[in-house]
Amino acid sequence: MIIPSAYFAPIHYYHILSTNAEVMIEQYDNYQKQTFRNRCQIAGANGVQMLTVPIQKYDGEKCLMKDVKISDHNNWQHNHWMAIVSAYGNSPFFEFYADDILRFFTKKWEYLYDFNMEITIALCRLLDIDCRLLASSCFHNDFEQAVEETVISKPYYQVYKEKYGFIANLSILDLLFNMGNESAFYL
Repeated sequence: MIIPSAYFAPIHYYHILSTNAEVMIEQYDNYQKQTFRNRCQIAGANGVQMLTVPIQKYDGEKCLMKDVKISDHNNWQHNHWMAIVSAYGNSPFFEFYADDILRFFTKKWEYLYDFNMEITIALCRLLDIDCRLLASSCFHNDFEQAVEETVISKPYYQVYKEKYGFIANLSILDLLFNMGNESAFYL
C-alpha cells in the first residue's frame, strides 16, 4: 500500500495503517495544495476548524513533496497548538497525550515530508499500530485515490457531538483525545 504524506491525517488514514503490515509513504509525488499533506481538520466549540501548515514558495509550477519547506510566518505552530488546546483541552484523554503532541509545535521543522513522517510514526506508537512505514524511493501512480475515497463514519464520543452531531473523518487527534487507548479498537 502506498499513501501520501499527511499532517495529522484523517482517521481513515490511520485505519489504513492499522490494517496493513507495511505502508509506503510517497515522497516523490508533486505537492498538491489544499490537501491533507499540509492540512488537518479538528472540531472545536465553533465547529470544524482547518489547520494549515504554511509552506515556502517554491520555484516553478511543481515541487516534489520531499522538497517542500515549511514557512515560519504567522507563528503558525503556536496558533495550531492553541487551537488544539481550545478544541480538545476538555476531552477525556487530552492530558494523557498532550505532551506527546506538543513536541511537534515546539521544534522548528524544515521539510513538510519529514515533519509529517515524524507525526505519523509517533501516532502509530501512541495508537499501538504495528505497521512498518517506508519512504518511497520513486514516484508511484494512482496511490492516493483509495485514501481520498475512504470514509469512516462510525460514530464515537466527540466533545461537541451534542452541538454539531457526529463529524466524520476529522484529524486523528480527534479520535486520540476523545477515545484514548480505545482508539486502537475503533481503527
